[in-house]
Amino acid sequence: MPPIDHARLDKIVLDARKAADARADSYRERALKIYPWICGRCAREFTRANLRELTVHHRDHNHDNNPPDGSNWELLCIYCHDNEHQKQIEADRGLSGAGQSHRDNGATHNPFAALESLLRKKP
Repeated sequence: MPPIDHARLDKIVLDARKAADARADSYRERALKIYPWICGRCAREFTRANLRELTVHHRDHNHDNNPPDGSNWELLCIYCHDNEHQKQIEADRGLSGAGQSHRDNGATHNPFAALESLLRKKP
């Protein structure tokens, strides 16, 4: 087996990172000009001081789909963006909804069920 050319691999990785950063900078800057600096999920507002925590999410998860009108983007804070991608990973694995059925059905206990009878009792 021939020896691994680490310098060549390092250059390939560096070039790929530079290309990804350049692509991200271009659509990020455009998205920040188009949309208000508010997270699309939790409605947290951002200023120049914390703008680095606001990210651009691709709705179709295709980072190469960057229409000039921004229709494939939404601004999300880093926490909501991470949550969105985690939901996508779970859906891809077939785990969506797994272990969450008790949350989806709503509450089963009614703390006010006997309130009317308690109020009718006379001392």
